[in-house]
Amino acid sequence: MRATARETSPGAPPQRHRLGGASRRAGSRAVARQRLPGDGGGGPAMAAAADTVPAGTFPSFMTEGTLLFRRGEYDKALACFNNALKLRAGDKHCLVARSKCYLKLGDTENSLKDAEASLQNDKTFAKGLYQKAETLYTMGDFEFALVFYHRGYRLRPELQKFRLGIEKSQEAIVNCIGSPSSVKLENKEDLCFISRQAESKKANQKLQIKLTKDQKWTRKQERVRNPKTERQLLGELYADKAYLEKLLQDEDLMESTMKQGIKVVDLVLSGISYLDTRSEFWQQQKPIYARVRERKLRQQRWIRDKKRKPAEVGRYIVKSMEDIDMLLTGDSPEESCKKAERVLKTIQGWSDDEVPNKNELIGNLHSCIGNAQLEMGQMEAALQSHKMDLEFARQNNLPDAVSRALDNIGRVYARIGKFQQAIDTWEEKIPMAKSSLEKTWLFHEIGRCYLELNKAEAAQNYGEKSLQSADEEGDVEWQLHATVLVAQAQVKLKDYQSAIMNFEKALEKAKLIHNEAAQKAIIIALDDVSKSVIEELNERREETTVYSLKDYDFSSENTKDDNSGKYRERGESEHSPRSPEDEKQKEDAANCREDHGTNTEGGEEQEDEEKQRKGGKQRGDGKKS
Repeated sequence: MRATARETSPGAPPQRHRLGGASRRAGSRAVARQRLPGDGGGGPAMAAAADTVPAGTFPSFMTEGTLLFRRGEYDKALACFNNALKLRAGDKHCLVARSKCYLKLGDTENSLKDAEASLQNDKTFAKGLYQKAETLYTMGDFEFALVFYHRGYRLRPELQKFRLGIEKSQEAIVNCIGSPSSVKLENKEDLCFISRQAESKKANQKLQIKLTKDQKWTRKQERVRNPKTERQLLGELYADKAYLEKLLQDEDLMESTMKQGIKVVDLVLSGISYLDTRSEFWQQQKPIYARVRERKLRQQRWIRDKKRKPAEVGRYIVKSMEDIDMLLTGDSPEESCKKAERVLKTIQGWSDDEVPNKNELIGNLHSCIGNAQLEMGQMEAALQSHKMDLEFARQNNLPDAVSRALDNIGRVYARIGKFQQAIDTWEEKIPMAKSSLEKTWLFHEIGRCYLELNKAEAAQNYGEKSLQSADEEGDVEWQLHATVLVAQAQVKLKDYQSAIMNFEKALEKAKLIHNEAAQKAIIIALDDVSKSVIEELNERREETTVYSLKDYDFSSENTKDDNSGKYRERGESEHSPRSPEDEKQKEDAANCREDHGTNTEGGEEQEDEEKQRKGGKQRGDGKKS
């Protein structure tokens, strides 16, 4: 089989068949080397410097050449290997190294000569076999390349490069002639096998034929190919070919000549011809349909590789969740949010088989995103994220996730001042609370919201529930918070004595846990409550004074009424007829006064005291009446 990749137009630079190999400048350098006078095709030693012995050692030249080759400086590397061969002619390792340089520079003929020279004394030299196979493959001799790949594989089956060479050679042959089952051979006459080296010489002779100007223009006009196909084959080089074809339209430029005497049209046409041969070779090696198939296989391989093992998935998820929590607790909510969003997008792309608890993880990540947004002050976004968490939890019947989502939603409502919505959300969560500590926090937050809504009785009720749960848990700090809440509610209810007692209890608990900030706040609250108590007492005293003044005015009026009544009774008694008994009582009274006339002073004092007592008694009777 004769590969069409080797049929190039006359005047084209040497062939360079490796994909992504040397550049066009390397091809021009190879042409310059081939045109040097006295060069026999780049044999073991350059004719121009055959008699000179380089200054240096063989290992130093080999080391320097290898380093330059790795850097991509193939010209300098070639010079080092030439100097090394002058010191040690026929060294098979150096010949293979120089063959690689020739191949990178596009000089396949010299590359093949060096590869064959390395095998001259040792037919089993693995590096020489591989280099010869690579050179033949680059030249388009896929069948001969396959032969030498097989030879190397039989000698060194542990080397992966021989197996890959066999695969790519077989694929290139199938791409050129199709499957072997579709080819029918007929033996009509004797078959003669022509060596590939002879065919190569004939092809090189054809390259020396020069075309006339009209023939060049005719060849340019005959080459018509689908631009889409050319773009796929050439890749990045398609832009270079389009630029060269655009230059051909400038007739004045095409008729000009460079300083070296080379016409511009010859350079442009040689570049276009080179790109045409490249596209033909690449289409033989890997046609469009093969590329489409390879792309599909690559996608399938990528999808297969994308499926991770359960252990890898678990480690990734655990590590990601730890990083998210660490960033959130480390005052980096923005980074935590971005990390959670990336992990969420990754998990959403996985299947349920890879992640059995996928929906639970998605809800948990929404919760993490909401917490980060809450720390950043993005309240509406945080509320939406936590509602998404609640929706996933209810759809998948996850009670713990529902409880977590309700907790977070209530916190967001409380932060934005919607206390009634927060109360409703947290009251829905109360039956889901599992521990006394969780109930303590929940009752405390509900009571705090009621206190903000000026519903002191409900606040006191939930504060007492929180204190009871804190006592069951034995948490002194939450006992402190609950006691303060109860005291604040009692202040709102103007139960100052109870409030003072609870504040004093809270102060003792604050001292017990060494919370100085709480101690200061409680002392200030106690002062405020004491002032309120004093104000209330002053108000009561003022009210008592007002009431006593009103009572005094009312008693004086009653006294006047009693005196007037006495005067009326006395007048009536004077004008009323006296009976014999009244006269007798009057005489007895006169006798008594005469008997006690000797002790007038004592009698007067006693009479005055009796009169005062009688007057007080009369006033008392008047009040009763």
